[in-house]
Amino acid sequence: MSMQKRVSKTVVSFAITGILMAGVAATTVQAKEWQARAGAETPDRGSQALAFLPNEFWIHAGDSIRWTFPTHERHTLTFLQPSEVRPPAFGPVFGVPVGCPGGIGVTPDGSSFDGSSCVSSGVLLLPESAGQGAIAPTYSVVFPAAGNFKMVCLVHADMTGVVHVRPLSETLPHDQAFYDREALGEAVLLLGDASRLHGRGTPGDDTGSNDVAAGVGVVVTTTGAGSQTASLMRFFRDTIVVRVGDTVEWTSLDPSINHTVTFGVEPSDPRPPSGNVTPTSDGARQAVISSPADSVNSGFLSPAPQDRANLAQASPGVTRFRVTFKSPGSFNYICAVHDQLDMKGTVIVHQ
Repeated sequence: MSMQKRVSKTVVSFAITGILMAGVAATTVQAKEWQARAGAETPDRGSQALAFLPNEFWIHAGDSIRWTFPTHERHTLTFLQPSEVRPPAFGPVFGVPVGCPGGIGVTPDGSSFDGSSCVSSGVLLLPESAGQGAIAPTYSVVFPAAGNFKMVCLVHADMTGVVHVRPLSETLPHDQAFYDREALGEAVLLLGDASRLHGRGTPGDDTGSNDVAAGVGVVVTTTGAGSQTASLMRFFRDTIVVRVGDTVEWTSLDPSINHTVTFGVEPSDPRPPSGNVTPTSDGARQAVISSPADSVNSGFLSPAPQDRANLAQASPGVTRFRVTFKSPGSFNYICAVHDQLDMKGTVIVHQ
């Protein structure tokens, strides 16, 4: 072979190698980390947007999304395998680790999801003492293959969304600025909805009523990609005055969130009612408090989950709790699930 031909082949070889390397570099450059949020809240923590913001994304294969968790309410970001059974809540605070089923649990930040195995952040939230401007925890997921993937929060049943992962050859419909606007707009609407729920939780002109609403919420859909919940984490009539012998009734008006009414010492696991709580004939729970030193826990006040085709019908939920007060005094109570959101109340009992 002549020297000229060898040089030509070498040049061509280098050229091909350069093209291939350029292609790899282009692919690497195209990989992008998108930004999103899980949840939003008002400064007083009472109004909560239980939602992925936004709850629908279009990205390229190889891209990742990093979610920020800027609230004092618990959330998870979880991608289950198709048909995988959702594990039980509620969280490490109550001795139940939340994450992927089958003992997988929490997966590392930056895990990949292509539908073949579960990925979950576990429970993330701001510390109770964290104020405005605190650094929020984050969690990132890489999507290596095209597909349409549902995301869920394992704490909140009606907090879902979808990530559409497109091949590199397809154009994306939106940029990050669009998603930032979507997230802000959805958060404003949901928090506004939550704040306006106050009227639904407050009795009308019946000042003699001994009824208290234990939270109120509404499930909404803003994009059609999943469910979002606006929730007002407050007791309505958080201070109520009654007489000795009166009974106060708490009713949870939230369609998917668990609350408790807890007097005295907070139990390590507030999900079951305390031993001094008994059922009533109409499906509520009841207790008697004789002293401000008494400890009583309602257990979870939970609505019945929505029935779905091909699944067994769910039993009615327990949403009402009644307490009869046998002595005068000031009786403070909390929601043991959301006391970090300042969900607290007082019953003042006169002779």
